[in-house]
Amino acid sequence: MIFTNRQEAGRVLAERLGKYANREDVVVLGVPRGGVPVAFEVASALGVPLDIFVLRKLGVPGHEELAFGAIGSGGARVLNTDVVNKLGVSEQEIAVATKEEARELERRERLYRGNRPPLNVEGFTVILVDDGIATGASLRVAIQALRKLKPAALVVATPVAPRTTYHSLRPEVDDLVCARIPDPFYGVGQFYEDFSQVSDEEVIALLERAQGPRAASKASAA
Repeated sequence: MIFTNRQEAGRVLAERLGKYANREDVVVLGVPRGGVPVAFEVASALGVPLDIFVLRKLGVPGHEELAFGAIGSGGARVLNTDVVNKLGVSEQEIAVATKEEARELERRERLYRGNRPPLNVEGFTVILVDDGIATGASLRVAIQALRKLKPAALVVATPVAPRTTYHSLRPEVDDLVCARIPDPFYGVGQFYEDFSQVSDEEVIALLERAQGPRAASKASAA
């Protein structure tokens, strides 16, 4: 059940996505940073373009590792009202966290995309890839934001997710592909031998490797 690293996880995941291989209407989007190495392997195996979709978690003040929501490219925001109400996160705290994370999201968009045009997925089948899903809060932001971009179909693909999250996300997308659905599930990192942090430089390098003539015209054409 344990993956050696994100590269192996991506290759395993790609085996479950064979029906999307070599299709002119498919694009893979990696969630930076950790989802990009997985997405690179998936896109390479399927022979389709690779691009990114940036997400940022909104952390509870003083306990930032605990998310009360998330924001994504295109201005989408989802709040976990249960966490907000239980911990008494104020409107001002929500606004401050949103502003701070929006600044970082914009920085990453500029850094990763460089001179390439904005993402255009209208009419495409989008495969959104992350290195694992825990609660699914961040992915719900991505789903909402990507729907606004009018893809023909939206697929979420991940190496590992808990059963409860898998079943709660499944109705929200056209297809949900998960290589492992373990029980018990304590965290994504427990299913990787190497779950070290992915750097901005690694993300940029993988995107540059993936950008051939076909990728440039499919995933980033205005």
